Amino acid sequence: MAQQGRAALTRRRLIQSAAQSFDTHGFRDAGLAEISSAAGVSNGALHFHFDTKEALAAAVEDEAMEALGRLWEPAARSVPAPPSLQQLIDATHALAAMLREDVVVRAAFRMRYEGAAGIGRADPRAAWESFVAARLDEAAAEHTLAEGVPPQDAAQTITATTAGFEILGRTDPIWLSEDALLAFWRLLLPRLAAPEALARFSFAPSGAGSN
Repeated sequence: MAQQGRAALTRRRLIQSAAQSFDTHGFRDAGLAEISSAAGVSNGALHFHFDTKEALAAAVEDEAMEALGRLWEPAARSVPAPPSLQQLIDATHALAAMLREDVVVRAAFRMRYEGAAGIGRADPRAAWESFVAARLDEAAAEHTLAEGVPPQDAAQTITATTAGFEILGRTDPIWLSEDALLAFWRLLLPRLAAPEALARFSFAPSGAGSN
């Protein structure tokens, strides 16, 4: 049991170290020697857990997908669940916080926009896009979208904007701040939500304050 615990800890340290290196240097420029050194393990220990840099990257992506799954779990557990548009607002704030604070999630997104897609089975960008589209389809069914707003067009706009926040936030943290998300929703939500439903929504995450 103690040996299994040490192995799990070593694996965890390697994933964190790899994520830091991928986030800082990009997948292609990240070196295995640097990753193992930063994790405080030998090259042999690294290769015991991960045969290749691609295997490490896949592990980073898998862990990022688990984190993203936790992003929308709270809404699924709520009874009653918040309206779908509010779930989407909440999730954009939660994603920005993850990108600020979780190097594994940041690294996984960076690998995708650098064209390192296909390293692993997981695709956090595609998962986020699907989540956004699903919430907007649900909002249409709930009749909380403004008349004439196509859910697909709205999903593309929100996905593209949040992707832009992610990329711009790498060099200027203000793009991933709560203020940036509040400004985005103050601009978009009055055009997105049906007028009679607008008062139901908060630009801030649920329970974090009023409009």
